[in-house]
Amino acid sequence: MGQSSVIALCFIFFGVALLLVSLRKEKQRKYINKYLAPKSKDKEPEKFIDWLDNAIPNVLAANNAEVTQKLSDAGVYSFKYAHLYLPLKFAVLFIGGGIITFMSYETVEPMTLIAIMSIWVILILIVPDSVLDSRVKKYRSDMTRQLPYLIDLLAVCVQTGMTIESSMAYLASEMKSFDPKLARLLERTNERAHIVGLDKALDELYAHIPTPEMRSFVMTLKQSLQYGSSIYMTLTTLSSDIRKVTMLHIEEKIGQLAAKMSIPLILFIMIPIVILIAVPGVMRMFAGDY
Repeated sequence: MGQSSVIALCFIFFGVALLLVSLRKEKQRKYINKYLAPKSKDKEPEKFIDWLDNAIPNVLAANNAEVTQKLSDAGVYSFKYAHLYLPLKFAVLFIGGGIITFMSYETVEPMTLIAIMSIWVILILIVPDSVLDSRVKKYRSDMTRQLPYLIDLLAVCVQTGMTIESSMAYLASEMKSFDPKLARLLERTNERAHIVGLDKALDELYAHIPTPEMRSFVMTLKQSLQYGSSIYMTLTTLSSDIRKVTMLHIEEKIGQLAAKMSIPLILFIMIPIVILIAVPGVMRMFAGDY
């Protein structure tokens, strides 16, 4: 009983410590963004908070860039609290573990408590990252599915005499009303093109959405930038090819349905039918024996 209470209090202490440090860092970040200078004549923070800030390993903040990159890959470009993802996750892990240990040390056996804690750790550490990864895959799939429409619109703009840069800027502003995600992607590419050049921005676009369709689109635009050739017919052909490939993937998935449906057919239809047919004979056989 005493050991369980100490373990629970340790869990809660480390969780609260992480939470306090994350809140302090968020306050410092807001202060720096507001005044754009580290100088301040306000009263100094409490020494206990300073000790926590130095005592907790900085490894939690080492993956902030990775978390920010995952959020960017999921289409979330301006999330202000990405740096709080890891501290809050570990704070919830420790606080929840302490509460579970404190509330169940008298009524639950040790092995059962270990199993519950293992499930809690897996739930907190794996589920948020899995949800974020699924969000990344969904975002890339949505952008790839909308790519043929973007290519058609870009081809029309190029056909009217607009350059690739001006066409992408025009589509980014016009598509906000009916496709905000694709418009934000184009706007982000235009912003990067003004900083590092369109060629490098297109490479970053492919790194952001690494699909074969996006690779073909990027290579087509880079070829036009390099050789100065007209790409209207190339873009229309590419759009048609992407739609054909998408239809082939859909037909392939439809063809796989027959094999996938055989498993529930066997489990939920054939086996119950066999049981219904065989059970009366087995029951009569046992009844005859008695």
